[in-house]
Parts: sequence; structure tokens; C-alpha cells
Amino acid sequence: MSFINFNRCLIHSDQGVHYTSIAFTSLLKELNIAKSMSRRGNCWDNAPQESFFGYRKDELHLKECNSYENVCKELDDYFDYYNNDRCQCGLNKMTPIQYRNYLLNQPGTSLILYNAKELPVTQVLL
Repeated sequence: MSFINFNRCLIHSDQGVHYTSIAFTSLLKELNIAKSMSRRGNCWDNAPQESFFGYRKDELHLKECNSYENVCKELDDYFDYYNNDRCQCGLNKMTPIQYRNYLLNQPGTSLILYNAKELPVTQVLL
């Protein structure tokens, strides 16, 4: 059905009727896309993703992407910027990478680290 390889893709949504429909669920299965859903009636489950994509839309530099590869490059560039250069008030004015490294240096810290390109999940205990 598609020329795009969706292996290891994940889609996260609430439990709205269109996301739980047989047609949508079947399409995800056909494309080999994993499904993740928030708990019923709990908007807080999706708050980090909503926040990230809200900022992404605000910071979007309008460029014409005329291929899947262009879209992937734009997203990769933004993820790199977001993780390595974009300071956040909620992270004590550090970037996500700086904040992660700060936490890793705190005694008694236990963090679960996840990198989508390097599965599986690893746990770091200090």
C-alpha cells in the first residue's frame, strides 16, 4: 500500500472514536505501525507530546518539503536543535541533553534512557 517503511513507528493518540475505529486500527496493522493510547479520560498522559508539537508548530520555519526525505531531514534537524540547543524554563534553563546529564550526575539517580534509534531501553542506576 505504501512506499514508506513504517517499521518501528509508533502513533500515540487519545481514545477518541476515530482512533479506536476498526478502519483506523486495521490501517495501522496493515502499515505495521504500533499504537499507543492515553488512559481513558486522562489528558495528562499526552501532555509532553502535545507540548513538544505545540512548540514545533510555533517554531516551524516554513520550507517546502517536496519529498519524504526532505520531511525526515527537517524533523531530524529540529530534534537535534530541540535536544541540544533549545533551553527550557522547566528544565532549569538547560537543554534536554544538559538536564539529562545533570540528573545523571546526581547521587542515587535512577533514569530510564530511551533512544528510538538504539533499542532496547536501558536503565541507568547511580
